[in-house]
Amino acid sequence: MIGEFDIYGVYFPAFMIFAGVALLLQIVVKRFFDAFGVYRFVWHRSLFNLALYVLLMGGVVFLGNRAWL
Repeated sequence: MIGEFDIYGVYFPAFMIFAGVALLLQIVVKRFFDAFGVYRFVWHRSLFNLALYVLLMGGVVFLGNRAWL
């Protein structure tokens, strides 16, 4: 796994970049769920969004690690 990203001389930890990508993906998925009414079937929206973020974060980290092998 790559340890850090260099963006114009500023080093960012890989985890921070992965967290930002997961956040952007979560925003897209949340808008999709809002548009199609998926949240009608969810008991606790905040917990569901947290679980969604954790799943997306795991996926982004997994794909990020595989991309750098």
